[in-house]
Amino acid sequence: MHDDRSLVEARLKRVLEERIRPAVHPESVPLEVAVWHAPDEPVPVAEGLAATPEPIEVGARWGAPWGTSWFRVTGTVPQEWAGRTVEALLDLGFDENMPGFQCEGLVYRPDGTPVKGLNPRNQWVRIGAPVAGGEEVRLHVEAASNPVILDYHPFLPTQLGDKATAGSEPQYKLTRMDLAVLDENVWHLVLDLEVVGELMAELPVDSARRWDLLRAVEKALDAVDLQDVNGTAEQARSQLTAVLSTPAVPSAHRISAIGHAHIDSAWLWPLRETVRKVARTTSNMTALLEDEPDFVFAMSQAQQWAWVKEHRPEVWARVKKAVADGRFVPAGGMWVESDTNMPGSEAMARQFVHGKRFFLDEFGIENEEAWLPDTFGFAAGLPQIIKAAGSKWLLTQKISWSQTNKFPHHTFRWEGIDGTRIFTHFPPVDTYNCSMQGREIAHAARNFKDKGVARHSLAPTGWGDGGGGTTREMVAKAARLRDLEGSARVVWETPKEFFTKAEAEYPEPPVWVGELYLELHRATLTSQARTKQGNRRSEHLLREAELWAATAAVRAGFPYPYEDLDRIWKTVLLHQFHDILPGSSIAWVHREARRTYEGLAVELNAVIEAAQRALAGEGTRELLFNSAPHTRAGVLAGGARVPAVEGESALVPRAGGGHVLENGLLRVEIDARGLVVSAYDIAADRETIAPGRAANLLQLHPDFPNMWDAWDVDEFYRNTVTDLTDAQEVAAEGNAVRIVRSFGASRVTQLLSLAPGERRLLIDTEVDWHETEKFLKLAFPLDVHAERYASETQFGHFHRPTHTNTSWEAAKFEACNHRFVHLEEPGWGVAVVNDSTYGHDVTRTVRTDGDAGTTTTVRVSLLRAPRFPDPETDQGVHRFRHALVPGAAIGDAVREGWRINLPERRITGAEEVAPLVAVDRDAVVVTAVKLADDGSGDVVVRFHEAHGGRARATLMVGFAFDAVTAVDLLERPLTEAGEVTRDGDRLALRLRPFELVTLRFGRS
Repeated sequence: MHDDRSLVEARLKRVLEERIRPAVHPESVPLEVAVWHAPDEPVPVAEGLAATPEPIEVGARWGAPWGTSWFRVTGTVPQEWAGRTVEALLDLGFDENMPGFQCEGLVYRPDGTPVKGLNPRNQWVRIGAPVAGGEEVRLHVEAASNPVILDYHPFLPTQLGDKATAGSEPQYKLTRMDLAVLDENVWHLVLDLEVVGELMAELPVDSARRWDLLRAVEKALDAVDLQDVNGTAEQARSQLTAVLSTPAVPSAHRISAIGHAHIDSAWLWPLRETVRKVARTTSNMTALLEDEPDFVFAMSQAQQWAWVKEHRPEVWARVKKAVADGRFVPAGGMWVESDTNMPGSEAMARQFVHGKRFFLDEFGIENEEAWLPDTFGFAAGLPQIIKAAGSKWLLTQKISWSQTNKFPHHTFRWEGIDGTRIFTHFPPVDTYNCSMQGREIAHAARNFKDKGVARHSLAPTGWGDGGGGTTREMVAKAARLRDLEGSARVVWETPKEFFTKAEAEYPEPPVWVGELYLELHRATLTSQARTKQGNRRSEHLLREAELWAATAAVRAGFPYPYEDLDRIWKTVLLHQFHDILPGSSIAWVHREARRTYEGLAVELNAVIEAAQRALAGEGTRELLFNSAPHTRAGVLAGGARVPAVEGESALVPRAGGGHVLENGLLRVEIDARGLVVSAYDIAADRETIAPGRAANLLQLHPDFPNMWDAWDVDEFYRNTVTDLTDAQEVAAEGNAVRIVRSFGASRVTQLLSLAPGERRLLIDTEVDWHETEKFLKLAFPLDVHAERYASETQFGHFHRPTHTNTSWEAAKFEACNHRFVHLEEPGWGVAVVNDSTYGHDVTRTVRTDGDAGTTTTVRVSLLRAPRFPDPETDQGVHRFRHALVPGAAIGDAVREGWRINLPERRITGAEEVAPLVAVDRDAVVVTAVKLADDGSGDVVVRFHEAHGGRARATLMVGFAFDAVTAVDLLERPLTEAGEVTRDGDRLALRLRPFELVTLRFGRS
């Protein structure tokens, strides 16, 4: 037989596009349209429905950026359509290639009942099936004219990302407002041909099945009368019946399809618009669930559920019913799909506490999976947190975006820093917006790396980010793929059903140890420095507020601010969403975030001050309140007293220019350029700075990645560097050295100081930043030979190599730390600690003094200046605090990291304050002291082993208690916990490396 494959395939494409798809709606009549433009921000539904609209014609332009327009569409169903299915087709000016990134709408009935969302792939509203004819149609559309930020030419700087700069030019053209007949036979024919054609294209050319499909397509096309598609559609479908009913082979891959709509809680739109995106999508999905009995939809992010409950009670009622039916599934058990690299220990724990508790309180549902399809890499401390929250599974697909190395598994156990292992799945479909296209299903089956030992994978199915979720077409395609020769088998299932099956069939999968590093989006550790500072400072203010409010509640009857702390925690958690904290949202989002963090700081400082006043009483003694988890100036952690005097420090001129700081522990030489050329550990008789090098060196790089400007820094940025060594001023200021530099349009002012009794050089840096597409680093070349270094992560630290032996190590040229980076030779080490930065790099260099060996350079990432999606990213004044800590063991790094983030608070009063709890070993770090969330008055204490070794310690309790229980993060008793050994007010602790423990004390 002659090879006519290309001819038939081309014929299928044209006939579908030009004849069959247009026949899906063969008859239509126009609707009358009127519009009212809300004058500013979105208005309540009742106000929008009551407004008086003005007539508008199809073809007219509408919608200023970020505006809201209320369309009223009216019409009458023609009598001659009686007995047929009729829909309203409402095209606001959609681009079908961009679902979720443009205008959207939510359709209401005149009484305010929401019907469904309008999106580029979802422009229909069912009027009747069948209609009687003569029905009056009246619908209202709340249309959002969100501008297109990420356009066909992506990453171009735009002022559209902030309402204040976006202008008022109409963004869209009203395209279609019709009543139309739906020919369901033709609609099904389209899907039959798409499924067969897409499957055919994925099969080997020499396979018999591909040719069976080709011949069936040819017969179906022959049966279509192109002048009467509607009259011949049923006949054409009959030619495909046989090939669509041939079952899959027994070994076919199994795909659990899960209805999904990944909605970024903020990104290229502000938070207020996400509230509406969620309402549109949930309206769509509850409507689809009513129409499709096999369909299952899962939605994560408890915050988004809470928005529906608060802002759209009518939609919430439908959601609750669908949840009760088991088909609208709460997923993930987190407050938002957060970044997991940068949130601190307690914040990461609280993501699960608040997320899981919301679903338990509202629905009685316990999530067992963490659902993070789009998060930019996963910190090595996360498995223990997932387990401590009562969950056991993790899903993501983002690691498939890695640029350098292909991850070797799709199903595996992920081992965290403490040894906890979590059953983890990466969907091989490699998208969280699967649309049931044949190429996606075939890719999932071919790509699955665990063939031969497992055959189940998951496919999150639906358009996200306001694209409307799963469509009826996706559901119809999945039905055809349920058992089809040549394809993977597709079935709708919940996350729990998938994970249960996957774990049962693969009980001993391979193990991946350590972080799940995304080889992409590394610059998110630095972009939008103010947002990151707001997060870090909010986390530590919350620690202080809980600690002192709990202490004051127990000791002085202080009213514990349960509701305020709950609200503030949820606000901080929301802003840890993976496009807010990483700095990859539009200007509007970060402008609001700055204002939010400022307001939270005022509230939290007021709580802290009030609690401390209640504890200190009236008096004239200066008391130091120590919020850090280690003794400071003679004050126990969590206590307050008159601080001890800790020696002196001196500042003297340096021979050859510059200054010398000395305090008996360190001698630091700062040359005439304002660079640290020596940091001498006096007790160890050891130099810290690499020979011939200088620390406190600001370095400036060009920074123009190939794409994803706010997200990415590409390795070639290192090819060009400018050392900022010229100083306008290097002068003594009190017992500190003040350094001023100018470069480009920017200015840096630094203050270097050495506190009495402290083995750390403090570096306060103020940058008035006005650069564009530049990357600013702060370098510390250290005379330490180290093949690996430690960076803090949640509830511990994680080691990374300093070398680049393999492509896996080379790809980690920018990485995340929390409060410290630490490197050491046996017996002596150095830490670099910070109060608000995350990104850094560590490299090895051959010594320059002729001696053998290598030195190690730590560089802190300070600022970037990308122009997309916020063209003014980080312009203005920034303040950072870092410290160089010579002679630091890992415990010193832990302690100094806490101290720099929890500055001293001094208050005059009468009473010293004993801690509620104290630990006699620095290796055991208390991360939270609070009252139980249930309002019982119980005290909850969370701590972990922080040095990476086994620890025996005594926990001393400073209040009367009649019971102590080991609990999970949600403060529920642990059934598998060992007995807590008590001796009066003391508890004996035995912790394994990085073990996390939460204890609940019932007060007597």
